[in-house]
Amino acid sequence: MSWIKEGELSLWERFCANIIKAGPMPKHIAFIMDGNRRYAKKCQVERQEGHSQGFNKLAETLRWCLNLGILEVTVYAFSIENFKRSKSEVDGLMDLARQKFTRLMEEQEKLQKHGVCIRVLGDLHLLPLDLQELIAQAVQATRNYNKCFLNVCFAYTSRHEISNAVREMAWGVEQGLLDPSYSTNLSTSYRPGILLCIEDTLMSTKIHISCLPGAQILVRETNINQDYTCEHKIIMVISVIKALVGGTTRISSKRYGPGKEGFPQGNE
Repeated sequence: MSWIKEGELSLWERFCANIIKAGPMPKHIAFIMDGNRRYAKKCQVERQEGHSQGFNKLAETLRWCLNLGILEVTVYAFSIENFKRSKSEVDGLMDLARQKFTRLMEEQEKLQKHGVCIRVLGDLHLLPLDLQELIAQAVQATRNYNKCFLNVCFAYTSRHEISNAVREMAWGVEQGLLDPSYSTNLSTSYRPGILLCIEDTLMSTKIHISCLPGAQILVRETNINQDYTCEHKIIMVISVIKALVGGTTRISSKRYGPGKEGFPQGNE
């Protein structure tokens, strides 16, 4: 399936979209692509088919976001932790990524039409070389588009990013580029020859995902908060597996962050 699903919305979809757009709209939504294996198990299909169907659903979701005027979407596609899965499943996921990034390069006219900038974040050197090259081509081809943005987090975990950031800052102190004792709260924050002091703002600059405006909503299928960058977001926990095989969909939400007890729970 195409990354950007073309075609008009159905009458029912347009009706729903108009109702949604009548209220406040987030500028940036993030999705954790979770539950593909559970979906495959429920539907009694191969895991690879579950992952493929997950991408198809992502394409539909991106279409919805485009029609609703949500101009930035972040997709947590593949965690570094996923490398711990069986070799056959990891190889299948890498093959799926190859297919989809190859398809992406074949759809440059669509990307240009909608002005979609593709950004891929993570430790890409952990990926096969040919996949790295495909990703680089996609990023390079869309780098100047700025109407809407699709951020794909690949080979990514917050824990790994924080570890890398700490190592980089330790190296900066060792080289005399960072001052571990200085605070930017002082009016004389920067001294000659010193690049930055060590504090939270510097930590943010060392994390790949920090270059992105914070997503207002994070959507995932399971109720586990594992992501360091989720602070101050509304977390939408969606029980969709049962809905896909004939049940109902349950959505609950919670606002995570300092001083936030929670967000009202959704209805059945």
